Amino acid sequence: MNADALLNAYIDLNLLFLAAVGLWLIMRRGLSTTRAGKSYLPQLRVLNILTLVLPLAPFVVVFLSYINVRAPSNISDLLVAQYLQGNVSMSATKFETLLGLREDAVRALILQQTLWAKVITYSIIAGSVFYVLSLFASLIKLRQVVYDSFLYKRIGKVELRVSQETQVAFSTRGFFRHFVVIPAPLLERPADLRMTVAHELQHFRHRDIEYEFLLELLRPILFWNPAYFLWRRDVRALREFACDQVLMRRLNFDARDYCECLIRACADAVKQPNLFMRRSPVVPLVNQREIRRSSALAKRIFVVTMPRSPVSMPVTWTFITVTLVGAIFYSAILLQRSNDWTHDRIMLSTIVNLERMANRAQLDPVVATNALTGSFTVGSP
Repeated sequence: MNADALLNAYIDLNLLFLAAVGLWLIMRRGLSTTRAGKSYLPQLRVLNILTLVLPLAPFVVVFLSYINVRAPSNISDLLVAQYLQGNVSMSATKFETLLGLREDAVRALILQQTLWAKVITYSIIAGSVFYVLSLFASLIKLRQVVYDSFLYKRIGKVELRVSQETQVAFSTRGFFRHFVVIPAPLLERPADLRMTVAHELQHFRHRDIEYEFLLELLRPILFWNPAYFLWRRDVRALREFACDQVLMRRLNFDARDYCECLIRACADAVKQPNLFMRRSPVVPLVNQREIRRSSALAKRIFVVTMPRSPVSMPVTWTFITVTLVGAIFYSAILLQRSNDWTHDRIMLSTIVNLERMANRAQLDPVVATNALTGSFTVGSP
């Protein structure tokens, strides 16, 4: 893949996150008035699948174009068709310039001959390097905290470890082992310990750790895109809602005791926020938003205390998932560039040339007359 194709794939990835956030918000708004809107585990599964699809979609479409798989019309071709049908009120020259903005920007970023192109390129590179180094520092810190803790119990493939450094329980994993790290004071509260461990084990069942790693790996690429942070915020919120809801239905925890456990966890986290915040990627019992904002914790308590009326509807959620995945791939196709001169593009180019000739005729009638009669005067040097 050459630099031009790679840069276009990067732009497409950022645009796809914007499109995906829009589609997700529309779907969530539509489901908010239905019973399905209160079922958080299926919503989390949809977002997790889309989190896997989004980084792959631009490269899949580029690969299909390389093996000469004919794709449907892209958005540029559709706009040209609308213009030729008279549905766009704009001069042909301006319209062609508008269509070429992305190509001009990509060319400028590759050639690096303008100041703005250099500023954007170096800013993105600097930001990406910063977040890559930050991720490595977090992983080193996380590894240190895990291995400085001591083994308390093994539950299948999961090691339950006790740490003197952390104030909030969290789960993470290595290549082969899974860890639940709990603060030492939690051992003095057996009821809280049982609910905390059950909560973190449920995260492993949902594969939340793996998706958290994926989100963190995407951060150096998408750090400047607000759609990425909106997406990550919803994934993390749904992750906790789904986990709490499943525990309430499966283990029949007392809702009041569980809510008090969450409140105590937030109170403990405030005692050592900086140390807690530097460790990622992890899935903690309570996250930063719940520590800083009481409204986030209140929403979680609301989910815990809502009536227990499980709604599965597998056919409905399968249809929603397939529809959103299809919409993302179709959006990726729409974002592709035109690889050949179609009949519509030739017509647009002809209109642009005629428009330019008409403009020249208005500026210089002699030139226009000579162009029409075919007579040209060659001046002597």
